[in-house]
Amino acid sequence: MLPNANVICPSDACQSPRRAGNADPVVRALASPARRRLLRQLAGSTAFAVVGFPAFAQDAAAPVEQPAEAAAPEQPQPQAFTFDTLTEEMRQLATQEPRQPEALSGFLSQLDYDGYQRIQFNPERARWRDGESLFQVNAFSMGWLFKETVGLFEVVDGMKLPMTFSTADFLYHEPLNTQIPKDLAMPGVAGFRLNAQLNRADTFDELVAFLGASYFRALGRGNRYGLSSRGLAVNTGLSSGEEFPRFSAFYLERPAPGSDEAVIYASLESASLTGAYRFAIRPGENTEIDVTTRLFLRNDVEQIGIAPLTSMYLFGSADKGEFDDYRPAVHDSQALVLDTQGGDRFYRPLKNPPRLASSYLGAMTPKAFGLVQRSRDFDDYLDAGARYDLRPSLMIEPIGDWGKGFVRLVEIPSDLEGNDNIVAFWVPDASFTKGASFEVSYRMIWGMTPGSDETELAQVLRTRAGHGGVAGVKPAKDRRKFVIDFAGGLLGELPADAEVSPTVQVSNGEIVETVLSYIDGTQTWRLVTEVSAPDGSIVEIKASVSGYGRQLTETWLYQWVKE
Repeated sequence: MLPNANVICPSDACQSPRRAGNADPVVRALASPARRRLLRQLAGSTAFAVVGFPAFAQDAAAPVEQPAEAAAPEQPQPQAFTFDTLTEEMRQLATQEPRQPEALSGFLSQLDYDGYQRIQFNPERARWRDGESLFQVNAFSMGWLFKETVGLFEVVDGMKLPMTFSTADFLYHEPLNTQIPKDLAMPGVAGFRLNAQLNRADTFDELVAFLGASYFRALGRGNRYGLSSRGLAVNTGLSSGEEFPRFSAFYLERPAPGSDEAVIYASLESASLTGAYRFAIRPGENTEIDVTTRLFLRNDVEQIGIAPLTSMYLFGSADKGEFDDYRPAVHDSQALVLDTQGGDRFYRPLKNPPRLASSYLGAMTPKAFGLVQRSRDFDDYLDAGARYDLRPSLMIEPIGDWGKGFVRLVEIPSDLEGNDNIVAFWVPDASFTKGASFEVSYRMIWGMTPGSDETELAQVLRTRAGHGGVAGVKPAKDRRKFVIDFAGGLLGELPADAEVSPTVQVSNGEIVETVLSYIDGTQTWRLVTEVSAPDGSIVEIKASVSGYGRQLTETWLYQWVKE
């Protein structure tokens, strides 16, 4: 125990994330090669600070002609399966050399991006499409970036059988439809998605997708895909280089008729470790996923990140930067939130830094942490295609005693909204040595308003920043002005003359001025603070409002890199 992601694609989600209506960038975010390259290039220059699809290849293989009297393939026999048997399998695998996935061959290996975008799973071939299950399974084809086979198995009454797929399970759109062998058994799949009646009783919407390494993402009711999660983060943001474990097989327990929960097991493999995973998925207004992770180390690991979250932040209200864009903000998530057992909440707005930056928020068994998209008005983004206002938030709630550790936030410089440049995860205060084993459990809550938003503390409504000085006169470019609006909670019920006061703390910089005022006709209080610092400084700022013997607001955190 721990001290306790009019173009056709495999999923509508693969279309351009910024112009595809209800489309989602599953491929972009789940494979995330751009983020991997960025991490490798930038890991040696980290700024650290501490706070708490032309057409398919012309040489494609011709359709395969089957022998006139081909022997019938031998049918696989069911095998016993439980989470414990999977655990023992992964435990033993950790004592062996890492297995290498078989190289992809045939027409699938020749698919480029454009070709891959013309493949779509045939919904008429969905598994569990029998009228009894509240869930359906669709597969993702291999090809393009996805060249490592992922095994899918169905578990019924404690017995597992392979779920097999062929070209007959997929729709191939022009020009692929004349080039693909018919009824050809596929060596495996790249991943899968689980559909459910999430938004309407007459429609099976995509609920969760597993595709690429150990990436997956889910939706709450009314959401569009946004941020993603991973099974594990290994040495993320370290100069030694990041390791990307992969889910090598999934075991899908066939739900009982009418059951509103789907249970999925997965095996995780990498050079340094193995793992057995259990996911219990319950769709709803906020979709919940209970995760149990059992890890076995075959090598020493410098850093393990539990419940890693990956997102995109290009620019927002506090850091428009040099982006000449009609939209006021472009991001899948806008802040990191940490709730402590003591009732404190830390709210850290995300940013697109000038250089790789890390922040650390220490805690003892946090109540919850996650990445949130708090601004929900269309006018906050003005993007009718991407609909950033509908991207889910994701909160992680530990199950059991996680003990001491910290939430690490990694922010990577980016000039494209196709890059996932934000990573956050929990790092336990433990040694990850060869032969060690760990188990950790947590609940993931995906939706518009995860439950942890329930608090009497006034929330950070918005953050704005700009040059210092007084409006109407020459700006004071040697310092930075931060404007934090707190709304709601008990503070929002107080009058303008209430005896409340701000607390602002700065490290590596100096507070020039701080003013707190009530905004008439609202339930909002505005805190304005100006900070100065030497060039090149990494300045950490912390602010809150208190009164009447108690803290009345979330604690706002910010990291300002003074260029």
